[in-house]
Amino acid sequence: MNHLLEVRDLCKTFQVSAGPLSGSHLPLKAVDGVSFNLRAGETLGLVGESGCGKSTTGKAILRLLEPDSGEICFDGENLLALSSRQMRHRRRDLQMIFQDPYSSLNPRMQVMDIVGEPLKIHGLAKGRALRQEVARLLQTVGMEATCLNRYPHEFSGGQRQRIGIARALALKPRLIVADEPVSALDLSIQAQVVNLMQDIQQQFDLTYLFIAHDLSIIEHISDRIAVMYLGRIVEMTPAEELYRNPRHPYSEALLNAVPVPDPHARRQKRPLTGEIPSPLHPPSGCHFHPRCPYARERCRHEAPALNDWGGGHLAACHFSEEVGRYRIAR
Repeated sequence: MNHLLEVRDLCKTFQVSAGPLSGSHLPLKAVDGVSFNLRAGETLGLVGESGCGKSTTGKAILRLLEPDSGEICFDGENLLALSSRQMRHRRRDLQMIFQDPYSSLNPRMQVMDIVGEPLKIHGLAKGRALRQEVARLLQTVGMEATCLNRYPHEFSGGQRQRIGIARALALKPRLIVADEPVSALDLSIQAQVVNLMQDIQQQFDLTYLFIAHDLSIIEHISDRIAVMYLGRIVEMTPAEELYRNPRHPYSEALLNAVPVPDPHARRQKRPLTGEIPSPLHPPSGCHFHPRCPYARERCRHEAPALNDWGGGHLAACHFSEEVGRYRIAR
């Protein structure tokens, strides 16, 4: 099977100060051996708690952050082997929608310049043609062409994110990394933006890596879901399968934390115990074992591999067959 994007053993480490007076630094493994594939036209949801490495993974794939090691192949080409000039040309196929619609738009630039900037940089349009193309892009994301000469502070959060989406579409990319694109928006606006992203995906044949921590949004938009914990993917499976049959205790805990809109619904819970480990000092063996209700001695010393349980359902747990006894009732 041909894949548009292939990520193999991606690693990214930051050096963090050990203290204000120590003068030394500690390694923080934000991304620790992440691997996955993306087919053209597919949406892979990447989910996990804040600080698990989701955003760092997305930025490393686009080389907004340079990975320490690994391989990133886009359409058969290793992106890490490209020079700065070659990568600049390749960026026409790779774009990003940022999390914060307030800080991702330059407050001193008009909408015309914000959305038109990629077209100018790559020499794709100028003059009247540029203005017409920017107006078309704004209409595509549900904005009026009359806002071309307005500034970001004149728009609501949802409108700003639509402008960010229009900018990402300007170069007709094939892959878009959406880094929690609706987390800063109100619930009603979140639904509008997610529906917009699904519409333009079909219209432009886009492929998404959709990063989020909201499992309800991930379920709605994703074909497959990858669950991250402390820099590692611990489970990856088709979206429906994750919600029906989680194979990792962390995935099970995330699902059990999702509010149920039925006040009469009853479900068994097995809450997590212990504190979230520091990524500066991750636990030995399975990173999740200090909080895991299924943990045994083996988990403290041996890191589990990401094994295939059939049907493309991958899980990194020594005791995956036991997970699900306290499964959420859906």
